[in-house]
Amino acid sequence: MMMLISAGTFLHPDESTGASSAFTNKLGIRFIYAKPGMFIMGSPEEESGHEWDEKQHEVNITEGFYISVTEITQGQYEKLMGVNPSAFKACGNNCPVDTVSWNDCQEFLKKLNHLENTSQYRLPTEAEWEYACRAGSQSAFTVGDVSEKNCEFSKLLDMVAWYCGNSGKAENVIYDLKPHGVGVKKPNAWGIYDMHGNVQEWCLDQCGWRNWTGLPGVMTETYKDGAVNPLSSEGKNCVIRGGSWNAKIDRLRSAERTSYKPVAKKNNLGFRIVKTTK
Repeated sequence: MMMLISAGTFLHPDESTGASSAFTNKLGIRFIYAKPGMFIMGSPEEESGHEWDEKQHEVNITEGFYISVTEITQGQYEKLMGVNPSAFKACGNNCPVDTVSWNDCQEFLKKLNHLENTSQYRLPTEAEWEYACRAGSQSAFTVGDVSEKNCEFSKLLDMVAWYCGNSGKAENVIYDLKPHGVGVKKPNAWGIYDMHGNVQEWCLDQCGWRNWTGLPGVMTETYKDGAVNPLSSEGKNCVIRGGSWNAKIDRLRSAERTSYKPVAKKNNLGFRIVKTTK
């Protein structure tokens, strides 16, 4: 029987696999272990910002995985790839890499797997991403629900996220919004940083994109009750999760979904990675 992991649960070693709780790889990327568990994916209809493509459903994660505790940084990306594509290079090596496509992420992972003589590194699935983002919570954000809207300043969100309400300052009606160093804000209950902001993050899943009805949204066959380790492999787009330094509050929610073509590069778009246990 699967265990339901709740907020505040310490991710101790998995006795069934012998997995340790955390490690740092050769590139200096820190990982923490997420144990198998069940969770409710999506958002309730009454949640502020709820979209039609976020229908709540139960998901079983039957295999534990390691997830990077921060987004991949400019320094880590350049060390492995030899280039820094970021639009915000002045932000520094500890800032999240941006302006990388889904295809770029695959090249990064290919080189990282080669470096460590493994095939276990990949992007997180959409379900793994939300599972790790929620860290046992069922509210709109891992810190709870907020009453503020758009780019209003929120004390709750300011603890964990960089978004349009705190990532810059307004001078002469010019907003100096930008990303910031990873791991500066507080982590969630599982020790993971920046899931609600800084840069959006690519996921492994492919998807369709509905826009002809006037209600845009992500379309996947895997978004259904009772899903087990879901991974969508159909569609011309790839799933994007998490908010960004220029995003409004609703776009930072744990259940928020969007997508881009795998060749897309945006100055508010980066990634984090996972390592499987087998």
